[in-house]
Amino acid sequence: MRPLLIRAAILAIVSIALVACSSSSGSAIPTVNDAWARPAANGGQSAAYFTITNPAATADALVSATSPGATTVSVHETSVDGSGMSDMHPVARVDVPAGQSVVFKPGSYHLMLMGLTGELAAGSTIELHLVFEHAGTVVVKAAIRQV
Repeated sequence: MRPLLIRAAILAIVSIALVACSSSSGSAIPTVNDAWARPAANGGQSAAYFTITNPAATADALVSATSPGATTVSVHETSVDGSGMSDMHPVARVDVPAGQSVVFKPGSYHLMLMGLTGELAAGSTIELHLVFEHAGTVVVKAAIRQV
């Protein structure tokens, strides 16, 4: 009788583990497409742009970014006030709703790459490490190109 109880307990544990691993937790990794950055001199600054698509069933958020090619990377947004003046300012996070995309483009969300450790010449790339609240870090290569 005892071996039967042990088998039943093992089967129950394995079943629970399989259900936990196969459940739809919505933790799919966001995709980042069309990543590019503006050319800039060594030691200077640039801006990077891309499209984030969240295939998960739950929302996620871009909460920070780094790059081996820059000493500082920050998430920024450009906004226009009532008088038509535009201003660029850092943001703590960019929400990416479930099943939707957010476009980082000139005049909107973008990454500021400051203290570049090398020249960003047209035709080259820069590595970006995008950190998401739930999905973790996604590494992408941004093409350097003129607007």
